[in-house]
Amino acid sequence: MAAPTTTAQDAGTGSSPARRTPTPDRRSRREGRAYRRAPYVYIAPFFLLFGAFGLFPLVYTVWISFQEYRLGGGDPQFVGWENYSWLFGSPSFYNSLWKTLTIGLISTVPQLLMALGLAHLLNYNMKVRAFFRVSMIVPYATSLVAATLVFASIFANTPGGLMNVVLGMLGIDPINWTNGNWTAQIAIATIVTWHWTGYNALIYLAGMQSIPKDLYEAAAIDGAGRFRQFLHVTIPGLRPTILFTIVLSTIGATQLFTEPFLFGNGAEGGALGQYQVLTLYMYNIGFEIGRLGRAAAIACVTLIIVILLVLLNAGLAQLRTRDKGQPLIRRRSASTRKASR
Repeated sequence: MAAPTTTAQDAGTGSSPARRTPTPDRRSRREGRAYRRAPYVYIAPFFLLFGAFGLFPLVYTVWISFQEYRLGGGDPQFVGWENYSWLFGSPSFYNSLWKTLTIGLISTVPQLLMALGLAHLLNYNMKVRAFFRVSMIVPYATSLVAATLVFASIFANTPGGLMNVVLGMLGIDPINWTNGNWTAQIAIATIVTWHWTGYNALIYLAGMQSIPKDLYEAAAIDGAGRFRQFLHVTIPGLRPTILFTIVLSTIGATQLFTEPFLFGNGAEGGALGQYQVLTLYMYNIGFEIGRLGRAAAIACVTLIIVILLVLLNAGLAQLRTRDKGQPLIRRRSASTRKASR
């Protein structure tokens, strides 16, 4: 029998050899690499958008804060720390910082206390609970511009303003709400409180409903009334939620713009700067005067202030939690163990 002939393809010469089938080990390695890359592919759109619309504007603002850059045109010129030295030497900056803190305090504290009380009332069985939930979110869903204009007419300086009419019925002379120092701040704080109380109340209500019911039952068996249950069961269980709302309110207080801008009908913050908050001051320097470098410096300092306030709130909350804990719950559990023995 004649020996079989060997072709050029069989000998490895001539045309390319046949494609090799991947082994199971090689296929598993490829699939493993694909699985490891998949999470990065899924989260890549977020980081791309954050880099384009979050990180880049932040870095660019910091860079502009070291430049002399005017709104009218011209190339930025590096001036170093000159914008910051001007800022810390400006009395208007300290006035706007003080007004931001005072308006933030007189709006945040009543707002969160009222929200906590409303949430506590709604946490118990009420036939109209759904109605009150919807009614509390209505102020938050209302246009802030429209609400501010309505409150501006309520706190109008004229005797025909609704608030002055009510004061006149009580025998009190009309108040110049817009031009007064504290009266203007109280009026703006009232707008903020009306807008955000219902929103925070719903957050508190959601937190209250996540607290185990057996804690309330154990406290009720031991004779604790609703007020003591609220102090020693609800408040400790809501500490993370309360810290969350405090942080949000702190950030929101430093971002107030629409309310004082429309209430005073301008970015000057009043004739005496009685409600010139940081955002109004930054807007006035950047877009009214046209010094974008100085406005960027104000923005950077505001960011640092917000970070410090948030860290301060978080530190105080953690310190209070570590010191106090949940004394009533611990005491009840200890008494339950003694009774079982």
